[in-house]
Amino acid sequence: GGGIQRCRDPPGVLHIPSLASALPVRRCSVPPQPVIAAKEPFPVELKAGKKYAWCACGHSKSQPFCDGAHKKAAPGISPLRFSPEEDRTALLCGCKRTRTPPFCDGTHKDQAVQGARL
Repeated sequence: GGGIQRCRDPPGVLHIPSLASALPVRRCSVPPQPVIAAKEPFPVELKAGKKYAWCACGHSKSQPFCDGAHKKAAPGISPLRFSPEEDRTALLCGCKRTRTPPFCDGTHKDQAVQGARL
């Protein structure tokens, strides 16, 4: 949608409407978007109780796991940390658009993802 994006003031900032017209316009910063690391999921063997950090930004060189690349490439995106309750094989999202992170939900099959550059 091409509507107006409303910004939220940071905590502790008081917005006074009568002063708003005298102040410079504050632009919304668009939240960083992850890059597509792969257009298919990553099959991985997960171990019960082990701590994992799934790369949510797409910049990690050790996909699907975080290598810290987000600190420079996408500072607004943090990895998703999780620890499975049982040993299992899982399909972890590679397109970074899943609605069930860190697990693949098939979003990579959507036309927008398939048409996007890696």
